[in-house]
Amino acid sequence: MRLITDRVDHFDFGAAEFWRRISEVDEYRAWWPWLREFDGHRLEPGDRWTCAVHPPVPYVVHFALSLDAVDPGRSISATITGDIAGTANLSVTDDGSGCNVRLVSELSPAKQSLRVMSIAARPIVSFGHSWILDIGVREFRSRSKPDRTREQT
Repeated sequence: MRLITDRVDHFDFGAAEFWRRISEVDEYRAWWPWLREFDGHRLEPGDRWTCAVHPPVPYVVHFALSLDAVDPGRSISATITGDIAGTANLSVTDDGSGCNVRLVSELSPAKQSLRVMSIAARPIVSFGHSWILDIGVREFRSRSKPDRTREQT
């Protein structure tokens, strides 16, 4: 089972402010309580983040995210390995009223138990993936308040 994502989320602040916030890697665990483990230091090419995510389903997913390319203020490309494997690309564009953030990813279970679960319980796996993305955006919005003074400089 492959989970393919192509979604755009709008934020009420510009790309530069979005980038400033998303670069605060040390805040990730505070923003996202379902991120049970996180070891990442910088939003820079070559950095490798290890993560454990617990969606509202009966399993925890462990994976590493290798930042392949980072174009500050514009995009991130990453390779994912571990219990899941695949690629993810994030792009940010200003639109006059804020910014649009597009996530395109293709993930597959790499761990045998997750492969079996993805076949036997596809709706649960899809729900868990969608829940993480939806709640992740909502929590990022609510926990990372705008800093208008930085945005204007």
